Amino acid sequence: MFRKFMTFAAAASLSAGLAACATPTPYQPNLKGQSASGGYSEIRVEPNRFRVNFAGNSLTTRETVEGYLLFRAAELTVQNGYDWFAVVDRDTDKQSRTYVEPDPFYRPWYGSYGFWRPSWRYYGRLYGWRGWDPFWGDPFWADRVDVRTIERYEASAEIVMQKGPKPEADPKAFDARAVIDNLRPRVQYPQPKS
Repeated sequence: MFRKFMTFAAAASLSAGLAACATPTPYQPNLKGQSASGGYSEIRVEPNRFRVNFAGNSLTTRETVEGYLLFRAAELTVQNGYDWFAVVDRDTDKQSRTYVEPDPFYRPWYGSYGFWRPSWRYYGRLYGWRGWDPFWGDPFWADRVDVRTIERYEASAEIVMQKGPKPEADPKAFDARAVIDNLRPRVQYPQPKS
C-alpha cells in the first residue's frame, strides 16, 4: 500500500512539474529561475523615454507578447506620473527552430535479427535498380521521424511619455489609463506558489 502511495505521489509531483513548464509566459518581470521563462524588462533612456521589451516562451502567441508590451508601456507611463505615451520605434522578432528527431515509438520490424539486417534490390523507373539496406536507409523506406517547429516571439518598443491630453491625430500615441483598462482583462499573472 505504501509503495502504491509513493508511486502515485511521485507521478503527481512529476505531472505538476511538467504542467508548470507547459504554460505560456505570464505577465511578469523577466528574471532567471522563474517557472515560466520570459517576461518584461525596460531600460530608461531619458527621463521620459524608455526601451520596453517583452519576451515570450514557445507557448506564448505573438498577439499576447505585443499586448503585454503595450500593457507594460502603459504601466510605466502611469508609474512615472505621465498621462500618455507615443511609440517611437517598435519591432517584433520571431525565432523559429525546427527539430527532426526519430519517432521514439518506432521499432523496425527487422529488430529481432540481431546484427544481421535484411537488404534487397528494387527497380525504380527514373533511377533503375537500387538497393535498400537498413544501415544506409532510403527515402522510400525511411524511418519515421518527428518534425517540430518551435516559435518564440519577443517584442520591443521605444516609448516617449508625456503629460496632458493625448493628441488625437497621432496614431502612435496611446492614453496609458485607457490601455490599462482595456488590456487588464486579458493579462494573466503568474500563479502564486503553494
